[in-house]
Amino acid sequence: MMEEKELIQRIIGKKEFSQLPELDVKLALGKFEKRQVGDEEKIRLTRELLHKVFSSFTSHKLLSPKNKPREWILRKHLSTRERLPYYSQIYSRILKNFNGRISLIDFGAGINGFSYCFFEESGVKVDYTGIESVGQLVNLTNDYFKKEKISGKAIHLSLFEIGELKKLIKKTEEPRIIFIFKTFDSLEMIRENYSLELIKEISPLGNLIVISFATRSMISKKPFKAKRNWIIEFINQNYKIKDDFELGNERYICFTQK
Repeated sequence: MMEEKELIQRIIGKKEFSQLPELDVKLALGKFEKRQVGDEEKIRLTRELLHKVFSSFTSHKLLSPKNKPREWILRKHLSTRERLPYYSQIYSRILKNFNGRISLIDFGAGINGFSYCFFEESGVKVDYTGIESVGQLVNLTNDYFKKEKISGKAIHLSLFEIGELKKLIKKTEEPRIIFIFKTFDSLEMIRENYSLELIKEISPLGNLIVISFATRSMISKKPFKAKRNWIIEFINQNYKIKDDFELGNERYICFTQK
């Protein structure tokens, strides 16, 4: 039987998972530690879970693109591809009560940093911080920001490191807006009920929290039967909802502390 560290090294030996935080891989592997299966099966099951969580909607072409334009990049991830026709409306609506300069912290950012130009259309100056587990997407975003001289940065960090997340948020200037777009389903695959813990911990640090989730399957476009009432009820009970709207196949809920 292999030691945990050896199993992790085998798992991340595949390029798709080579730049994931060790904590994320360890948590995923832990889902199968009680299974009465061999090491090779644990490796296979963990990779399968990591693929669902981090890369099932991302083209492998994003792991090593060469001088591709912004729109090409946005179209290579299913979430941003669906969001592309609506970015201007989404950001204008979310930022309608803000002016001047804001800090925007984007959890599970993926390649959402490539939508930065749509912030400019809203008339608000944005200092953008994207937090992402897939190292290749972090590097891709930072290269883009540097090339375009954008006031933003992407940080390679697990969303399960709450202490580090809070430190990063506190380093930004107020007012702060925190995005958590289409991320909760993935978090719950690895650690049940973690989404609520994350909201509780970070919400006091943001002037506005914006979460989103898909309302239809990205592939079949069929409406989801699950309405995520568990998280909506939690927000209703504990926070003040400022806006709740749907654009494309995505529902957005904006809320603050009561």
